[in-house]
Amino acid sequence: MHPARNSHLLILSLAATGLLTAMPTLSAPILDGQVLGGGAPIANSTVTLWAAGDRAPKLLGQARSGADGRFTIPAHATVAGSSLYLVAQGGEPTANKSVGNNTAIALMAVLGNKPPARVTINEMTTVASVWTHNQFLDGSALSGPPLSLGIAAGNVPNFVDPQTGGYGSMIQSDLNSSQTPTMANFATLSSVLAGCVSRIKADACESLFAAATGRDGKVPANTLAAAHSIARDAGYRPERIFALLDAFYPVPNGKKLRSIPYLPYLSVAPSAWILPLKFAGGGYVGGAKVLFDSQGNAWSGANFIVGSQGGDALWDGNLAKFSPNGKPLSPMTTGFAGGGLLGPGFGTAIDANDRVWITSTSGKTVSLFDKSGKPLSPPEGYNFGGKLSTMQGIIVAPNGDVWAVDFGDDKVIYLPKGDPSKVQFFCQSTDGKPNKDSPCQLSGPFHMVIDQQDRIWIDNAIGDTVTRFPASDPSKVEVFKTGGHSGKGMAVDSGGNVWVTNTLGSGMTLETKLRLLALKLTGAPLPAIDRELLKDLLGHPGLGNVSLLRPDGTPVAGSPFNPTGSIWGAWAVSIDGNDHAWVSNFAPGGGITQLCGARTETCPPGMKTGDAISPSGGWKGGGMQMLVDVSIDPAGNVWVSNNWQDPAACYAKSDESHSTRCGGQGMTVFFGMAKPVRAPQIGPARPL
Repeated sequence: MHPARNSHLLILSLAATGLLTAMPTLSAPILDGQVLGGGAPIANSTVTLWAAGDRAPKLLGQARSGADGRFTIPAHATVAGSSLYLVAQGGEPTANKSVGNNTAIALMAVLGNKPPARVTINEMTTVASVWTHNQFLDGSALSGPPLSLGIAAGNVPNFVDPQTGGYGSMIQSDLNSSQTPTMANFATLSSVLAGCVSRIKADACESLFAAATGRDGKVPANTLAAAHSIARDAGYRPERIFALLDAFYPVPNGKKLRSIPYLPYLSVAPSAWILPLKFAGGGYVGGAKVLFDSQGNAWSGANFIVGSQGGDALWDGNLAKFSPNGKPLSPMTTGFAGGGLLGPGFGTAIDANDRVWITSTSGKTVSLFDKSGKPLSPPEGYNFGGKLSTMQGIIVAPNGDVWAVDFGDDKVIYLPKGDPSKVQFFCQSTDGKPNKDSPCQLSGPFHMVIDQQDRIWIDNAIGDTVTRFPASDPSKVEVFKTGGHSGKGMAVDSGGNVWVTNTLGSGMTLETKLRLLALKLTGAPLPAIDRELLKDLLGHPGLGNVSLLRPDGTPVAGSPFNPTGSIWGAWAVSIDGNDHAWVSNFAPGGGITQLCGARTETCPPGMKTGDAISPSGGWKGGGMQMLVDVSIDPAGNVWVSNNWQDPAACYAKSDESHSTRCGGQGMTVFFGMAKPVRAPQIGPARPL
């Protein structure tokens, strides 16, 4: 029977039972497509069109594929706030006509809110859909907040062309493809799924399901479940899936390459089945702190202007913005400029109106931009009569107050309700000199957070302490030891525990500390201090750790943490919706470390607080360089900023041809790996 007639009969049947009234109103155009397995048609597969939203998905139409794998669903609707997706189940793979109906086949293609008229469903669309929607998939059902589903669906085309089922544009771009293993990871996963789809061996599906079984012990029953199990536990025994490459597609005698559905394929087992992509543009080089607005757009300061040779002697960059799918939205070379912004550091914050607050290290200012990138601060920025020095961290409190720290002058800047005309300064020393008689015992304050009790916590980049005071009374200062040196990033989990990254761990030598203090007291610029820190860091691989302090300031047992030695140059930390801690590393090759948090029930079985969920070397890939920030968006994607790529270029000691390579290139995004959090993040992270 013709597939279109089948779908008409389904609609008539639903109407007769009264179920059609619960479905959204359908409208043209017709949706045509084809189901493929291993590059060949799958006949007699049941194809269902669904609308995903924040409740159970709604069935919009159904058809059965013909002998050529083609199907037609005669009418579909763009349901407000929904994301459309197709699931193909069962069918006869023509790549192996001896198989007959293969009930283990389950393939997916997420189309988003405005699908093309013609689509393909195959292994590549399945991998792309599953990894981007990892946090919202339950069996074959998708559900989640509209914003989150929209972000996830918008990233599917970065991996796969929904019309052809072939590669998407971003995974084939110069930044990815041959520069990272992501394309080979993606194709290898797709080929392994294809081995089951076509039952290339009699036990191919059973082999796949065994290799895809995660730490929870749940054995998948079809290819969609297998893909999701791999994505959900990407770092668990990845060599098992890789071994299927040889089992399914051995190199034929006398040949050099495997006869395989998708190229390229991996030559060695990966450390994890992850699919990071790298994005650039929008005036973004030497990326710093990353935050998301209410629409999921990523905002970040850029240390340098694209193509400049300024290096660490002069931070001259501006502000960049990326859409949730990595498309640059700021001007290509300069980014968003003006408003007194010059060389932002680790100070970016977004308020409830999606306005961006950002500090300057070179410009010694606080600047403000609206959601379109237009500067709202004056041309000279907010410098309060020249009272600011080298600025770093800035936050927006839940009540709308804005707080910032002055790294150079060891003081705190307070803007009640974000009003610069009412600025106040706290923690200033009585003699006006940094680190002398400071009432808050600040020493190179770098970042700050506010906890659930409205207490401000500040870490010290030149020292081993954090400072805390009530937002309502900064005179009530408490100081706590962290157990690590050179605090950079901070985050608060749902229990009010405070995580602090210590770039130099517990290993900073006394000689280094004395040199840093001497530089600070003589008013040395930030680059000179950075140079000393970097020398100590790069000379000690594995240096760095993460501290965890309870709400009362006492350390949690085992703190500071550096499990498996994967932390080297810990810089930033973010908390996801499961209270896991994600740590970026300012070291060659970058890498991010995922730690089990205080809520151990959300961690893999047997893990305790501070244990590494990520592989022994951390999550790698995506062309990462020396990282500063790690941030989580509402779809569970983990964004990391590449800050430096060539330290020699930063200090004007490289060959002329490499002289513009100080700043790190672009942003790397790991898809669907973290439990999502709300945006903008104001105060502690909040799960969806």
